Amino acid sequence: MRKVLIIGVGAGDPDYVTVQAIKALNQVDAFFLIDKGSAKDDLVQLRRDICERHITGHAYRFVQATDPERDRTAQAYGDAVKDWHHRRAEIFEQMIATELDDDGVGAILVWGDPSLYDGTIRIVEELIARGNVAFEYDVIPGVSSLHALTARHRIPLNRIGEPIHITPGRLLADGLPAGQDNVVVMLDGDCAFRHVTDPDVDIYWGAYLGTKDEILFSGPVVEVGPQIERARAEARARKGWVMDTYLLRRRRG
Repeated sequence: MRKVLIIGVGAGDPDYVTVQAIKALNQVDAFFLIDKGSAKDDLVQLRRDICERHITGHAYRFVQATDPERDRTAQAYGDAVKDWHHRRAEIFEQMIATELDDDGVGAILVWGDPSLYDGTIRIVEELIARGNVAFEYDVIPGVSSLHALTARHRIPLNRIGEPIHITPGRLLADGLPAGQDNVVVMLDGDCAFRHVTDPDVDIYWGAYLGTKDEILFSGPVVEVGPQIERARAEARARKGWVMDTYLLRRRRG
C-alpha cells in the first residue's frame, strides 16, 4: 500500500532536522511540494536543500503544485481556512494518486512541527475519509519555531509552575489574554504586539529562525516594539514575506 510521511523539518536550519526525520527522508520516493509563489521560492529551495543534505544513496523526486488562493478578507476566518484546506486536499489527492506507485512512499515536508499551527494532518485525514486513494500515513515530529526561539534567546519556555498560552496574532487585539502571563504568538501578520501596552511585559521575538536571515529582538515590548516593526517592514520589503514567532512575558516584581 502507498504510504505518506508528514515530516517536520524544523524551523529553517538543516541542523534542526532530527535523526528520525533523516531516516524518514531516506525512505521517500516522491516529495510533494506546494508552491506559494515567487515571493516564497526560498521556502521551496530550503526544502530541496534539506533533502540534498540529508538523503544519501536513495533516488527521489519532487512533485510540485501551485497553492490555491486563500481568501484572507473573509469575515468567517475558520470557514475560509477550511475551504483553503479542502482545495489543498484535492491537490494532494491528485498528486498521491498519479505520482505514487501502489507500494511507493511519499512525503510532505512541514516547517517546524506538524502538530503546531499547520493544517497538513487535517488535510491528510480528509483524504483518508474520502477514500478515493488508499494509503497509510505517519507523522514525524520536528523542532518547532517556538523552541528554536527560546533556544536562540537562551530562555526557558515556561517559568516554574506557570502555564504557557499559545495563540495566533489576530487574537491579541485586546492585549494579553486575561490571566495569562506567558503568551507565545504565532501567525502574526500585523505586529499584534502593538496592542500590548503594559510596561511590565517583555517580548522575545525572532524572524526567519535558523536561517541566514535570522533577526532577534528582546526587551520591554513598549520599547523594542517599534524597532521590531521597522525590522519587520524592511525584511518584508526585501524578501516579500516574514515568518516570525515571539513570546510575551509579564515580569515578576
